[in-house]
Amino acid sequence: MADDKLKILYLMKMLLDETDQDHPMNASEIADKMNRRYNYTTYNRKTIYADIERLKTFGLSIGQEKGASFGYFVKDRVFNLAELKLMVDAVQSSKFITKKKSLELIRKLETLTSEHNASSLKREVYIRNRIKSSNDSIYVNVDTIHSAINENRQIEFQYCEWTVKKALVPRKSGELYIISPWALTWDDENYYMVGYDAEAGIIKHYRVDKMKKIKTINKHRQGRDLFVNFDLASFARKTFGMYGGEEREIALECENHLAGVIIDRFGQDIILVPADDGHFKTCVTVTVSPQFFGWLAAVGKGIHIAWPQEVREEYRDYLQEVVNAMKDEE
Repeated sequence: MADDKLKILYLMKMLLDETDQDHPMNASEIADKMNRRYNYTTYNRKTIYADIERLKTFGLSIGQEKGASFGYFVKDRVFNLAELKLMVDAVQSSKFITKKKSLELIRKLETLTSEHNASSLKREVYIRNRIKSSNDSIYVNVDTIHSAINENRQIEFQYCEWTVKKALVPRKSGELYIISPWALTWDDENYYMVGYDAEAGIIKHYRVDKMKKIKTINKHRQGRDLFVNFDLASFARKTFGMYGGEEREIALECENHLAGVIIDRFGQDIILVPADDGHFKTCVTVTVSPQFFGWLAAVGKGIHIAWPQEVREEYRDYLQEVVNAMKDEE
C-alpha cells in the first residue's frame, strides 16, 4: 500500500517534472498518474485540490490554466527557460570544461525545468567542433583553491607545460610551487589562479588546468596588503593572454572605427580623446609582452603606440623579428 505521507511529495515532483504553462495537468490526469505510478487508488479531485493549496502555502508557484486546456502547472521556477539556455551555452562553449562534464552539467540543468522544456536545452549540434579540455582534475583544483582562500591557507602544487609530444609535464623537474592564493579569474577561455609568491615578492598567476598534485598546506596566506585594493578586472584587462611582463602606461592612437575594439578590451570607463577628424588617443596600462604586441598586430595598421618611445621601438623590433623569421623560411 502506498505511503500516504509521501503523496504530496510525489505530487510536487510530478508538477515540477511534467508541467509548464504550455503543458498544464488537470485533476483527472493527476489522479490517473498518481494511481498508476504510486498506487494511490483513492486520490480524487477533492484531495488533489487540497494538496495543491498546501503546496501553494508551502511556496510552490502553481498557476491555473482555464478554458479548453484547463489544468495546473508550475509557474515560476528558480531559472526561466531563457536563463537555462544561456547557462547551457556557457557550459558548452567553455574550453576548460570537458565534453563529459559538459553533458553531466547540462543533464543537471535540465532538471530545473519541465521535461517538455528540457528537450530544447539539448543544443549539442552547435558545439560539436569546439575545443574542449581533456583534464577532469580542474574541478578538484578549483575546489581546493576555493577552500584554501576561505581557510586563509597557502597551497603547493606542480606547475606543468605541454611538450611537442602532447604530454603535460612538470616544470623545474617537478619542484613544488608554494603560493598564497587570493583569487580565481577567467581569461581567454581559461581559469587562472592569482596569488602571492613570497619568495619572489610579487603577484603571479597560474593556469589552473596546468596545476598538478595541488593541496592545501598548514601555513597562513601572505601578501594580504597587496590584495586589499586589488582590482581583479583591471589586472585581467592589462595582462594580455594572462602572460606576464613589465607594467607600463602607454598612449595609443587609433582610427575612429576602432573605438569599439578599445572599449571591448579596456572597458567603458576608458577615456578617448579626439586627435583629429579620423583618429583618437587613449592612455592605457598594460603588461608589455609579445602577447600585447600580437594583439596590436592583429588589430592592424589603424592602431599604433604614440609613446613611450622605448615601447614603440620594442614593438617595431617585434614586428621586424616576425618578418625576418618569414624571410629565413623562404
